[in-house]
Amino acid sequence: MPKPKSSDYGAQQIQVLEGLEPVRKRPGMYIGSTDVYGLHETLREIIDNSVDEALAGFAKNVWIVLNPDGSASVSDDGRGIPTDMMPAYGKSALEVVMTKLHAGGKFGGSAYKISGGLHGVGSSVVNALSDWLWVEVRRDGKITRQRYERGTPTTAVTVGKETVQDHPPVMSLTKGTSVTFMPDGTIFKEFNQTSEEGVQSFAWDYDFIKKIIRERAYLVPKLYFHFLDKRKADVKEINFYFEGGITALVEKLNENKEPLHKAITINKTDGDVQVEVAVQYNNTYTENVESYVNVINTVNGGSHLTGFRMALTRAVNDYAKKTGALKAEAEPMTGDDTREGLTAVVFIKMPQDKIQFEGQTKGKLGNSEIQSIVNTIVKEALTTHFEENPADGRRILEKVYLALKARLAAKAAKEAVIRKGALEGSTLPGKLADCQEKNPAVSELYLVEGDSAGGSAKMGRDRKFQAILPLKGKILNTERARLDKMIEHEEIKNIIIALGTGIGDTINMEKLRYHRVIIMTDADVDGEHIETLILTFFYRHLPEVIRSGYLYVAMPPLYKLQRGKDIKYAYNEGEKEQAMKDIKGNGNINLQRYKGLGEMNADQLWDTTMNPENRLLKQINIDDAEEADAVFTMLMGDAVPPRKHFIQTNAITATLDI
Repeated sequence: MPKPKSSDYGAQQIQVLEGLEPVRKRPGMYIGSTDVYGLHETLREIIDNSVDEALAGFAKNVWIVLNPDGSASVSDDGRGIPTDMMPAYGKSALEVVMTKLHAGGKFGGSAYKISGGLHGVGSSVVNALSDWLWVEVRRDGKITRQRYERGTPTTAVTVGKETVQDHPPVMSLTKGTSVTFMPDGTIFKEFNQTSEEGVQSFAWDYDFIKKIIRERAYLVPKLYFHFLDKRKADVKEINFYFEGGITALVEKLNENKEPLHKAITINKTDGDVQVEVAVQYNNTYTENVESYVNVINTVNGGSHLTGFRMALTRAVNDYAKKTGALKAEAEPMTGDDTREGLTAVVFIKMPQDKIQFEGQTKGKLGNSEIQSIVNTIVKEALTTHFEENPADGRRILEKVYLALKARLAAKAAKEAVIRKGALEGSTLPGKLADCQEKNPAVSELYLVEGDSAGGSAKMGRDRKFQAILPLKGKILNTERARLDKMIEHEEIKNIIIALGTGIGDTINMEKLRYHRVIIMTDADVDGEHIETLILTFFYRHLPEVIRSGYLYVAMPPLYKLQRGKDIKYAYNEGEKEQAMKDIKGNGNINLQRYKGLGEMNADQLWDTTMNPENRLLKQINIDDAEEADAVFTMLMGDAVPPRKHFIQTNAITATLDI
């Protein structure tokens, strides 16, 4: 291949993308990805435009509708997008907003002091990534409308008095905006799929959208949300309305736990920054803190969360010293101590044009000045609350002091373990059959139920990159255990040592020895219980392993079908029925239902469950931290009634093979 000459690079090589072309060329730059998360980001952007109208004080209702053809509609009763002419463009403001990047009322003007829209590109980006989009604006007794295909207008901006949109708003309104759009299946490959039977399915996730709506209903009190799923004849409708705001959200997060006091609510403005915080401790050992900026969930935290944590630690320590609960020479309470059993929501509202997010998907707030603002406001408010409500202060101090004692006990226990055999050192558990590979990126650790299955797994594995750690019996329920008790438990200790990350305040993910940690248990009730116990340990104490995408569950086959020398394995009932048809013929079919991994010899275990060429692995992730927290608390916590109610409610749907 001839080497290119520098003279080949000239003006003709410069590509200029006009209008919304850049969005279609590089959609991930604008919505983060084109997978199912990016798809839902488009709907979230349109919803947030309506929420912005409520934040500005003009909208009282937002309707979200999933239509039978797969499109989605969002309507509000706000002011409506301006429709008058913009002389600089010779076009209606409506068309400019829908077809130009960075065009809107969120750039230094007075239309929106705060907003959650994507830097003013939300509507136009969604338009560009839609097969078609309809927008209707109701203002001054008129309905102004326009239709687009992949961001390009296909009709003029027209004015009338009757709605002609394919999917009209839920109710006839005199003001507001309605947007209906069909995501582009060539951009979102998972969106529009046709089954072998010719049935179309659209990838809108009802529960995920419900979470987006519920989250915003908590953050914007007294705003009605109406969510309808019309994709099936049996229309699902759910409505959200909360007057309590983030205080109600904290109380919801603490459901099924025992709160130690009434929620502490903080609401104060510093200049053009409004700080809202709700705090409530419970009787558990885990932290559950959510943070938001202008209704955007900052899942990776940022300066506002750092400021809150600093203020909480200072306020608790100062109050402890003032009341004499903590002697001057005693070890101070750390941030980890003050966060044990803490549930809180930190909500910042600020001008959109001043927000500095780290990363395109707005997961972390980067404004350094916000840290000191939140720190000052929260410290003063908590100090005042403790002085005026000494009973709350005493309960919180008792909780934090217990955490301090437990941390010191865990530290002593860990040091004792290290002296005996190195919790994070070079001495690996005797039961661990390690792999030869030292590169974590290609190494796998199987956590296997029982010594019998562990023996088969050790014999059947590929020693080069697969390590096996057999686990004896049911491990400790870490939902109810402090760190010092966990470290004393042999099986938990072996898992920690094998992983290499450490535990508690010494966790270092860079030391993780395997980037695939695979839970492999029997396909029975006991196996599922052990799997749940292991998942609880990771979710509560090593959640970064899950968030990094390193935790998996092996899917061993349920059936072995054999006719003569013809053998097939089936992983579910449907595959079993298909396999029965595939190997039909003369002679009886021998059907074996596997009750446990120990029933398979080493070759079978490799062929069906461990061979990367044909195994099935289920990757564990945390799509909804709030829901996950509630489920783990309900299933594994101390409170029996919620668990009993769950079992009674769901028993009818359970398929038990005991």
